[in-house]
Amino acid sequence: MTMIASHIVVSGEAGTAPPEPLNSILDLARWAPSGDNTQPWRFEIINENRFAVHGFDTRSECVYDLDGHGSQLSLGAMLETIAIASTAYGREADIQRRSDSPEQNPVFDVLLRPAPAIAADPLAASIQTRSVQRRPLSMRALTREEKRALEAAVKPDFTVLWLEGWPAKWAAARLMFANAKLRLTMREAYEVHRRIIDWGKRFSEDKIPDQSFGLDPLTLMLMRWVMASWNRVKFFNTFLAGTLSPRIQLDWVPSLACGAHFALLADRVPETLMDYVEAGRRVQRFWLTADHLRLQLQPEMTPLIFARYLREERHFTQQEEILKAASPLAARLGSLLGEGLERAVFIARIGAGPRAQSRSVRLPLQKLEQQVNSQPGSENRVK
Repeated sequence: MTMIASHIVVSGEAGTAPPEPLNSILDLARWAPSGDNTQPWRFEIINENRFAVHGFDTRSECVYDLDGHGSQLSLGAMLETIAIASTAYGREADIQRRSDSPEQNPVFDVLLRPAPAIAADPLAASIQTRSVQRRPLSMRALTREEKRALEAAVKPDFTVLWLEGWPAKWAAARLMFANAKLRLTMREAYEVHRRIIDWGKRFSEDKIPDQSFGLDPLTLMLMRWVMASWNRVKFFNTFLAGTLSPRIQLDWVPSLACGAHFALLADRVPETLMDYVEAGRRVQRFWLTADHLRLQLQPEMTPLIFARYLREERHFTQQEEILKAASPLAARLGSLLGEGLERAVFIARIGAGPRAQSRSVRLPLQKLEQQVNSQPGSENRVK
C-alpha cells in the first residue's frame, strides 16, 4: 500500500457523480498508463469546470520508481489524457501545478474552458484501447509513414531513437534477457513483483493480471508457486535454473519478435519533476498514436533505471553479485543509446499486432475521487 498525505474532498454527497462533461473526461483520464498499474493520482472535484489532481509516488517501496520519476511520467501521461479527452467534449484543459505542493505529492489544478471551435483530438478514440502487449509481435519493420507519425507525436523537445534491423534487435534482446536475470533474482524486485501480480486473472483493477504475461500455463503455474516464498525463489534460481524459461518467454522471444525497439530522448537531460511530467505527456501521445496506427508497445524500462542507479553510484540492492552483474549491462545499454543515454526517458519495443486480450484495467472513478479526512496532517492509505 502507498501512504499519501491527502486533503482530497469531493464536493457534494459521497458517491455523487461529478457533473457532465467533467465526469466523462475524468472517466477517460483514469485510463492513462502507470507503472505496475499504481494509478498515482486522486481527483478533487471543485465545481463543474474545476478539479485538482493529487499525485503521489512509490519511491519508498518500489525499486523501479527511482526518485519518483516513474510515477511522474505516469502523472504526465494522465494529464495529457485529460487534455486530449477534454477536446472530445468541446473543452480546453488549462493545467497548472500548485507551486507549494511537494515533489512527492504534487497537486495540479485543472480548469476546463469551453472551446466550441476546438477540434476533437483523434487520439481520444485510443485512450481506452491502448494497452501493454507483452506477447510476440510482427517482425515487419515499421513503415516510413508510421515512424513519421510517431516522431511527430513527441515534438517539440523530444526525439525518437530507433533501434531497428536484425543487429539492433539482437543486441536489445541480449540486453533484455540478461537484465531479466537481475530482475528475477533480486530480493528488492521480488518484493515488488509479489505485490503487483494478480494471480489467476485476465483483468485487474489495481495490479497486473498474470494472464497478460504471455507465459505458457506450466511456467505460469510454477512461477506462482515459487513466488509464494523468497526461499523458494532462491532455491529454484540457484539449483534449477529457475529464471531461464520466464526470461526466454518474457524477454528473449518478444525482444526479437517485434518491429523495433526505441528510446524517447529529451533535448536536454531531465532534472525536475516537471521535466518528467512533460516527458510523460509525450510518452502518452506516442503510445496513443501507436494504438491509432494499430501498433502495440511493451515498455522496457528496467535497464534504464538500473543504469541510472549505477551512474549516480546509488545502490539499488543489498546483493553485491547483482550490482557486479549490472555494471556491464549498463555499459551495454550505453552502447545501444550512445550519447542519448542520459537524455532517455522511455524505452520500449513496438510492432504490429493485435491488442492484448488480458490487461490491467483501472479502479472505478468513484474510488479515485473518494472522500477522505481533510484535516491538516491526516493521511489516506490508497491501495
